[in-house]
Amino acid sequence: MAKSIVIRLIRVVTLLIGLSILTFSLIHLSPMDPVNAYIGGDSSASPEQIEKIKQYWGVDKSPVEQYLAWAKALLQGNFGISKLYRSPVIDIIQSRFLTSLALMGTAWILSGVIGYVLGMTAAMNRGKWMDKLIKWYSYTLVSTPIFWMGLILLIVFAVWLKWFPVGLAMPAGVMESDVRFIDRIHHFVLPALTLSILGVANVAMHTREKMIDILNTEYVIFARARGEGKWQIFKNHGVRNSIIPAISLQFAYFGELFGGSMLAEQVFAYPGLGSTLTTAGLKGDLPLMVGIILISSLFVFAGNLVADILNKVVDPRMKGEA
Repeated sequence: MAKSIVIRLIRVVTLLIGLSILTFSLIHLSPMDPVNAYIGGDSSASPEQIEKIKQYWGVDKSPVEQYLAWAKALLQGNFGISKLYRSPVIDIIQSRFLTSLALMGTAWILSGVIGYVLGMTAAMNRGKWMDKLIKWYSYTLVSTPIFWMGLILLIVFAVWLKWFPVGLAMPAGVMESDVRFIDRIHHFVLPALTLSILGVANVAMHTREKMIDILNTEYVIFARARGEGKWQIFKNHGVRNSIIPAISLQFAYFGELFGGSMLAEQVFAYPGLGSTLTTAGLKGDLPLMVGIILISSLFVFAGNLVADILNKVVDPRMKGEA
């Protein structure tokens, strides 16, 4: 187990280095000029002023020099200064990460719990109308783009029914110190619901298949022969044999969860890491963009690592795998 974790830590270090180099390369190969993207349509900026901005940002140097300077600062714990927000990248990431973490955490818990319950229900009623309904629901969700689901919920609950606000994380024009907790929850519901609904399908179908395998085992068949009912089989054999695989699948879902969060935040104008990353990419804010990519990669890696550890604990046959 320790050897496997060390190998994966080495892999994540090389992954982060590769991601940072790739991001720098793509930004410099793109036709976008970060200075022009920053000043926008402001034609009053003179060539001398533009040159001073380039020198201040350090974009007048070669890509290799920029990368080495950034990497040297990163080794000292400095992610750089955001060109757009004029503040340390790590401060922006901390504030936006908490917002995204609340959104993703809620969706992760809800999708896991609801997906597990639906999967168990479908397996215990295999072949019946309830099983067919849950399978239809899951297959439909798997093929549904998250931005489309977000737009549907936005149109129905925000535009037609007017139950929830159209977007943002708080009422517009209100100071953050004056925002009530209930107002934050009001703005939070639709983005979290969008992520939760689409995250249910994978857990539900995986749990259903796992539970069907359990129901076909010899010890469950013997339990039925002894007179155990459906609820007793579920309680005595189903839960403990299916809950850990479902949890490990949820941890492996971190990558998709973060990607879905980016789209949901764009649809609802929710100020999290996803929307900030999109803005940084469109405006050429390289320090902020690379910082978010590295932090999100560590987040996804942590989820996959926990999933692998759980799988090795549950299934001893996987302990010899790296």
